[in-house]
Amino acid sequence: MSDGPGIPRLGFDHIFPNPRYAMPEGLLAYGGDLNPDRVLMAYRRGIFPWYNEGDPILWWSPDPRLLLYPNDFKISRSLRKKLRQKRFSVKLDRNFVSVMHHCATVPRHGRRGSWILPEVIEAYSALHERGFAHSVEVYDAEERLVGGLYGVSTGTAFFGESMFSLVPDASKVALAHLVELAKSWGFAFIDCQIPSEHLIRLGAVRVDRDRFLDELEATQMELGVPGNWKEHEALLFRLEW
Repeated sequence: MSDGPGIPRLGFDHIFPNPRYAMPEGLLAYGGDLNPDRVLMAYRRGIFPWYNEGDPILWWSPDPRLLLYPNDFKISRSLRKKLRQKRFSVKLDRNFVSVMHHCATVPRHGRRGSWILPEVIEAYSALHERGFAHSVEVYDAEERLVGGLYGVSTGTAFFGESMFSLVPDASKVALAHLVELAKSWGFAFIDCQIPSEHLIRLGAVRVDRDRFLDELEATQMELGVPGNWKEHEALLFRLEW
């Protein structure tokens, strides 16, 4: 059903329009809900929700898409030094909701408010309980959570949602560990969604939507690594920087 020029409104089912025909800026549809089954179906088709408080739920599939292929990640000399010094400890899926709350509340330059609303936290927490949403968490020497990221993983793709830092480079430390996990598991890419100069400097590249959707389809033919990632933390301890 459509209430506007070219922008379909979602109904009660979990059927999405073909993302290849999203609007040039990426808007595909609006409405529906954040039922975890719907959200998971969206990611498997290259679609994600992104909207502001008071707006209807907006569903996106941008063109171009920003992807980070694990082997292309660029570690600066200073970050590599920090990783070798082991100033931080990194854990997986220990405090998923806390990571989301930090991502929602840590101030960001040039931004007011956050799209990570209470209903968004509820939906992604449900996906976390099902083993599809994950957090990479960075702790200081006093075991305080000082950085991290979260996202959704299905098949051999990881869809990054947001990251935060309370101290310099903590989010980069989280990303570096996620990249190494992706390499270990044969993941095809980390989806960074919308082009960002910061992530481009770290090795992410713009990919046109059709190519992204083709590559995504291949990742969904694989099992990936479902379940709680806490059991895979031993992989992190063996990393050499």
